[in-house]
Amino acid sequence: MKTLKILILCISLMSFIGCDKDESENLNNVGVDRYIELLKEGKYDSLKLPEFTHKDIPALLEYRNETQLIKDFPINGISSLWLPECRLGMYVLWTVESIRAVAIDSNLIGRYPSQNPIVQKREEPFGVEDENELHKIISKAYYDWWEENKDKGFDEFKNIDPLLETKFRWH
Repeated sequence: MKTLKILILCISLMSFIGCDKDESENLNNVGVDRYIELLKEGKYDSLKLPEFTHKDIPALLEYRNETQLIKDFPINGISSLWLPECRLGMYVLWTVESIRAVAIDSNLIGRYPSQNPIVQKREEPFGVEDENELHKIISKAYYDWWEENKDKGFDEFKNIDPLLETKFRWH
């Protein structure tokens, strides 16, 4: 019995010694600039999007036109599409859409506003579009949506789909 107690004590002590203190950032509370930096460096290793609010939208929109390809980013686990890379600007706009989707209490899996950070045509979902032009259209739609409404309370315009006047929707 004494041997068993000593063995349990040793195992317990070894688990404390072997435990590294979690020195990683709390990615749920990361700021916009740090979020962008981590995405650019391929070091954003959380499985979910940050818990941003409408107050973060102006800072996020500053990055809406970024064309740098990012490779490590959280994706919706229910999607069967593997997306190896994404333009940073499109991912940022998807993040803005996540803020809006959370605010309107959509039926979300996590904070993901759709299955993927890509847009498709509403009518012909698999139509091919020029990626540069598509990015410009989506970027302008979100920028205009914010600029036209930013002086209102967010509750007054959170239900307005920024892509409503385009032929696109999130996939």
